Amino acid sequence: MHSYLLPLEKIFQQQANKTKAAGAKAYLLNQFEFYGIAMAERRKICKEFIKANPISSITEVEKIVKEAWQLPQREWQYFGIELLAHYKKQWKISTIKIIEYCITHKSWWDTVDSIADAWAGEYFKLFPEQIISITGKWNLSENMWLQRCSLLFQKKYKDKTDTKLFSKYIKRHASSKEFFIRKAIGWSLREYAKTNPLWVKKFVESNELSPLSKREALKHF
Repeated sequence: MHSYLLPLEKIFQQQANKTKAAGAKAYLLNQFEFYGIAMAERRKICKEFIKANPISSITEVEKIVKEAWQLPQREWQYFGIELLAHYKKQWKISTIKIIEYCITHKSWWDTVDSIADAWAGEYFKLFPEQIISITGKWNLSENMWLQRCSLLFQKKYKDKTDTKLFSKYIKRHASSKEFFIRKAIGWSLREYAKTNPLWVKKFVESNELSPLSKREALKHF
């Protein structure tokens, strides 16, 4: 374990709750171990730890995030997401490498969706010239989680959403049998409907989407 993480490990161990850990593990289909720290408490711990332990190099931050991704308890991956997000102002074009690594390792909706929001969406605001090449590659990938991120990275863009690209990526996967892709299509449309409901309604009516995607997209209509 990286020396930076050792003090945090002690805190996590002190706050561990076996009952909550068992429940969290079951919720994510027994794929990951947990300390069992409630989300609000874990976020508070992580925020205070990051503030109290500054890191001068973004290269070192990325190294620590990658090491956190190797650890068994899921709280480490959640911490990694918060740590890299904290240093957003220091990100480089090459930061996409750690973003892609974390999307494709220990992948499940809990980390991937957070990465889409806290990392991918913010990265492409900083480096918009990367959007077409990177998200295009993700959308065409055989990796379901990269596909999902290509659908979700604009979720908070509101009126800055590139609807042409958004439409293209959805149409490419509209017939997908994967639950997490169908869900992502509907969820992303539902979020954009808060900004442009007429566009979403017209899109849903004009395209053949799965029942799940349609239901999610039109949930608040």
